[in-house]
This record gives sequence, C-alpha cells and structure tokens, in this order.
Amino acid sequence: MHLFRPAVLATSLLVILSTDQFSHRAQSQNSNPEASTQITPPAPSVDLPAALTDPAVQERQDLMFSSKPAEGKYFGRHSALTEREMTMARTAWSYFVKRFQPETGLVNAVGSYPSTTLWDTASYMSALVSAHELGIIDKREFDRRATKLLGTLRNLDLYRGEAPNKVYNTETGEKVNYANQPGEVGFSVLDMGRMLVWLRIMKERYPYLANGIDNVPMRWNYCNIVEDDGRLFGSIVNGQGETRYVQEGRLGYEEYAAKGFALWGFDVAGALDPAPLAYTNIYDVDVPYDGRDPRVFHNQNYVLTESYLLDGLEMGWDLPINDPDGPGVASQGWRAEFAHRIFLVQQRRFEQTGIITARSEHQVEGKPYFVYDSVFADGYPWNTLDPSDVYQPDRAAVAAKAAIGMWALWDVPYTDLLFETVADLSEEDGGFYEGLYENGNGYIPLQTANNNGIILAALLYKVQGPIMQFKNDNTSFWDMAYSGTDIRANKCLPEPMVQEITCCSCANAVQIEPAVPWDEFKYCKPLDRENGIAATDCRPEEQVFAKPEPRLVLPAACRADWSTQ
Repeated sequence: MHLFRPAVLATSLLVILSTDQFSHRAQSQNSNPEASTQITPPAPSVDLPAALTDPAVQERQDLMFSSKPAEGKYFGRHSALTEREMTMARTAWSYFVKRFQPETGLVNAVGSYPSTTLWDTASYMSALVSAHELGIIDKREFDRRATKLLGTLRNLDLYRGEAPNKVYNTETGEKVNYANQPGEVGFSVLDMGRMLVWLRIMKERYPYLANGIDNVPMRWNYCNIVEDDGRLFGSIVNGQGETRYVQEGRLGYEEYAAKGFALWGFDVAGALDPAPLAYTNIYDVDVPYDGRDPRVFHNQNYVLTESYLLDGLEMGWDLPINDPDGPGVASQGWRAEFAHRIFLVQQRRFEQTGIITARSEHQVEGKPYFVYDSVFADGYPWNTLDPSDVYQPDRAAVAAKAAIGMWALWDVPYTDLLFETVADLSEEDGGFYEGLYENGNGYIPLQTANNNGIILAALLYKVQGPIMQFKNDNTSFWDMAYSGTDIRANKCLPEPMVQEITCCSCANAVQIEPAVPWDEFKYCKPLDRENGIAATDCRPEEQVFAKPEPRLVLPAACRADWSTQ
C-alpha cells in the first residue's frame, strides 16, 4: 500500500508496494545537497524577474492575501478564462477524448496503458464536470459519458465482495493485479475517499443523476473500512493470499479522504483530526508533517502539495458541510493555514535558490516509473523518493498540476511564473505532460488522467470558486434505502434517520483543545466558529492574532442590586 495513493500506474508497468514492502531508508547528509531539517535562509543572491519585483503587482498581491468574506471573494483567482486559458482547458480535455474506452466509459490512467484506479477515475470525473461547466462539451455528451461511467462503477466486481479493487482494466472493467492481469490486490480507502468526493460533487450539481450516483457506494461494505474511532482502513493481500486491513494515509491525504466519507454521513473524526503533528523549519516556514514514526507505523510521512490543492480547489478548505460563512472563509481553518505554508515554502525556495518549485507526486518515464517529489520526507527537505524510498534527485520536477493548481489558489507574481513554466507543456491532441524536470533534462513525456483532471479543475475554480456546491436538498436514496431493516447495519452504513438524544451529563463535558490551536495560526487569520476554528485573510508574512476574550460583567440580578445601593 502506498502511503497516499496506493494505486500508481506507469505506461508499461504498474508499480504498487504494500505497507510491509516499505523500508525506512536513512539518507546521508552528503546524498542531498539541500538536506537539513533546519534551513537558515541566506541573503538573497538571485535577481528576481521584473514581474516579481515590479511595485505595480503589489496591489493585486495584497488583494489575494486579504480575501474578505463580506466582498464574497474566495481564495485565489476569480475571473472568466482568457482565450489562452480556454485553449489550455480544451487541451487538457483532449486527453480524455483520446484515452476514453467506449465499452466501459473508463479512461486510461496513463497514456495508452489500459488500466486505472478509483483515484484516477475520480480525476476523470473532475475533468468531465469541468469540461461541461466550461462549455467544452454539451449536456448530451456529458450525460452520455456520465451515465456510462456510473453504470460501470455500479457494477464493478468488488474485492472479495467488499469494496472496489485497487486496479481495473479500462477496456473490460475487470479487476486486475499490478500487471494488469485478472486478479485482485485489495482496496485503497484513500482512492475511495477521492471517489466519494466526486460522486457527491456530481450529486449536488446534477440532482437528476442522484439515483445512479447513490447506487455506486451503496454496494460497498464499510464494516472493515471505518473504525469506531473514526479512522480509515484499506486492505492488502499478504504472501499467503490473506487480507490484511491497514490504517491508510498520513497528514494531508488522510484528512482529504476522510472528507469524502464524511460527505456521505460517516463519522470519521479520527481521520479528520491532524494530530499527532510535527513541524520542520524550512526557509523560516514551520512546515507541518505527520508525527507518527515511520519506523513504528511503516508508512512514510511525505509532505506533498497535491492533497492541499485538491482540498482547496474542490472544497475551499472547508469542513465537509455547507459553509455558512461562504467564500473567503475556510471553515476548517488549519487546512488553509497548512496549505498556505506548503505553498509559501516553495515560493521561498525559489526566492533563495532560483529553482522554480512546484512539487507533487508524479509519473516518470522508465524506472522507477513514479516518485514522491516531496517538500519534506525521511528527515530531509526537497527529498525525491521512489516507492522503495530510494533517493531520485534527477526526477525532481515542476509538476504541471501543482503549478496550475497553485496559480489558481494563490494570485501572486510567483504563481504567474509557475503558470508560464507549464502553460504550454502539452500537445493539442493528448493533453498536458506531467511536468518539467528541475535539472534541465526537459519535460516528462507522459500524459495522465490525474494531471489533466486537476488542471481542468483548477481552471474551473478560477471561474466558479470551490467546485463543491451544496444545491441538492432532495430526499436521498442513499439516506432512505433499507431503512428499518438490518441491511444498513450489516454493511455499516450511516443511519441518518436515527438520531441520538443529548446525554444527560453533556453539560459537564471536558472541552478538547484542537490539534491546531488559535495561537499556532501564523499566516491565516483564525475565526471562532461553532464547528471549530475557521480561517481567512491569509498573507505572505507572519501575523499576530490575539484571541478575543469575553468581557466580564456582573449577572443581571447583581447589577439590579448594585443600582439600588
């Protein structure tokens, strides 16, 4: 099982390692020229492009970093697409035209290789919604593709009758092993979480598809997936062919996947909680990473950009409920704060070293086929590792999806530079390439569903803001099916028609301190809300936020007594 996206496809080989195949590899100081947990930024020694120093851009930068809820603005860019951006959207969609499999309605995850995962299929759904909303395809084509896809998803042969297999053949819809041969290899709860996000987005935006959408997750059995404490478990197959259920995900991806389950009514508090947390200081930015020890839990703590980008583009860093504050306020405030730090440290790296930086996991041509291009991993910043934890510095790249995603979410001069770096890294009939190598070895000559789907979502975000829109308040088949029977309990489905009454001792409940308390917010202004700490007004410099303290007054009865004296 991969730490973040268990199912990873390559053009000629699918590379997936289970949890017990990871090795904790110690890196020597000499193996990484930038290896240091603490980095002291040197005096600027690079000449920034005029676009980054021109005072004329300051007004636009200030505007982005002060998204005011009262003005109805969401984070980042907000305007119609330019002619050039619309051309980019059509180019990204061309991948899904070229790699579409008409028999199943699925799309290849990587180029011509006929295999996919739930994660990559969700990226196709991202592209499908975006292409329709941007006017690239009409409703007839959207409906044709959507209904065909939902029919296939509804009838997938599940892993041992429980949940979708990690990998499927796109030509036949059969579950396959890592060599794309008939077989099964377990299921990924992170891939399922991303799929649940996009099923819910489609259900909210297009209520006429709700019946078909509800029937997809209705077939799954969640008893071994969602634990009583709200943690999420995937499965792998051990050497004896037995199923092992393993906690899946680390900081960033775990919470993103949990939102997918929460959108469908599951109690996943354990997976939504960012604790335990740790921080490493890079270029004066406290970068958060998962505090669980990889030597104990056998999962690497990669810090990557993608999960924070997806959360911002799709849900505006909100909790998985309708946000009463609206645009410009992230109701899950720590997600906005951490996303801002992940972005800011990449901008700082460019400012200090001249290396254009937009890091994410991505495919590469030839071995090792796939890398985690991290901000921080295994004790070192800017550590590029393959799935076996082998250091692969020559595979570090400016990821196209990360560059365009950050451009959409942060309207600052640096993201203008990122945009220009990858905006034309494509072919008209086939979509965008994965990215541009940092070392000057050219572009990565691979095109993928995930890359092009995220680019389309970023362009839709620029036009409409966060893609999740709570519009469908109709009675839901997902909520009502099998009510009053034991079927829901046997499959561990949520019970929205059963409500617990308030306990008699709740008045004395202990207040739990949030994992990211008020005083740890440095770049995004925290806001007290009923559901926790929200955030707004993110800025490029550290800020100090005094927590509002209540004004103490005498009770009304005491004030009346005092007035008579």
